[in-house]
Amino acid sequence: VTGLTIRHVGERFQRSNGTISKYFKRMLAAFTSPGIYAKYVQLPRSDAPTHPYILDNPKFFPFFVDVIGAIDGTHVACAPAADERAASQNRK
Repeated sequence: VTGLTIRHVGERFQRSNGTISKYFKRMLAAFTSPGIYAKYVQLPRSDAPTHPYILDNPKFFPFFVDVIGAIDGTHVACAPAADERAASQNRK
């Protein structure tokens, strides 16, 4: 949630990177378990309206016309063609 690296979290809580990684994986497994995921995660419907912020902003709308979901900083794995790779890379 905070976007911090394992190293930063380890420094904050005075634990090794291995310990932080181990418990992060445990929490990820717990939150993605069928009991919690099915109860608390609600995927957007395909007929959900596009948010007005996107519709009214010419910077976003042409690129997100038929997109389902939210813009929340999530990294999505993609495999673009060689000539399109530069446009798909982020700053990190």
